[in-house]
Amino acid sequence: MESLLHIHLLDGGGFIQRFISWIIDNGGLYFLLFVIFAETGLFVGFFLPGDSLLFAAGIFMGRLVNELAGLPGDTQHPFGFYHVLIILMVIIASVIGNMVGYWFGYKTGPLLFERRDTWIFKKKHLIRAKDFYDHYGKATIFLAKFLPIIRTFAPIVAGIVRMSKPHFIFYNIAGSIAWVSSMMLGGFFLQTWVENKFGLSLKDHIEAITIVIILVTTLPVLYKLFFAKKQVPPPADTNVNP
Repeated sequence: MESLLHIHLLDGGGFIQRFISWIIDNGGLYFLLFVIFAETGLFVGFFLPGDSLLFAAGIFMGRLVNELAGLPGDTQHPFGFYHVLIILMVIIASVIGNMVGYWFGYKTGPLLFERRDTWIFKKKHLIRAKDFYDHYGKATIFLAKFLPIIRTFAPIVAGIVRMSKPHFIFYNIAGSIAWVSSMMLGGFFLQTWVENKFGLSLKDHIEAITIVIILVTTLPVLYKLFFAKKQVPPPADTNVNP
């Protein structure tokens, strides 16, 4: 297995595209569910290409539908019951991943900020997620779904700061629906339109397309968070009345 993975990752195309193609070819739907669960709630998942994988899953939806229905091949089918079922399964995986991250942050709390860096855990990612939370408050859980790395650590920070569970659950479900649906439906319908209109397939251009989507959706928020000028609070009055 390791040798096959190594050969595949070195065989043409960008690394993200090769990695995603390997997941689709060897793990299919269940590997997709695991990756989305891990990226939205586990420390080890912050490096996984969730956006690219979801968009690619939309492009390869025919293969996933056939896998779930027990049919051979990867023929693209008209949008129907199995497509909705797959998207719902991925949404549930995202929701559960965030719940696990929230529970972990709630239980460990400040100890995480005192923990030393390892190859899995980087404190800078946790601090970045906390800064994002401080800027955007409750909506962080929703917005973070569209931001790589931030979406892994945002639910953990929400648990650390004891965010209201009803609010967390609401934004978690809403964000999961918006993120998973937009990426997977975008991939599915764009692939269908391009194939019908031009007779081309997007399967060989996954990396370029998803990088553009990530840049368009994340750069404005990241610029505002890290480069916009911050208001400087007025100096405290140090005069002491007699």
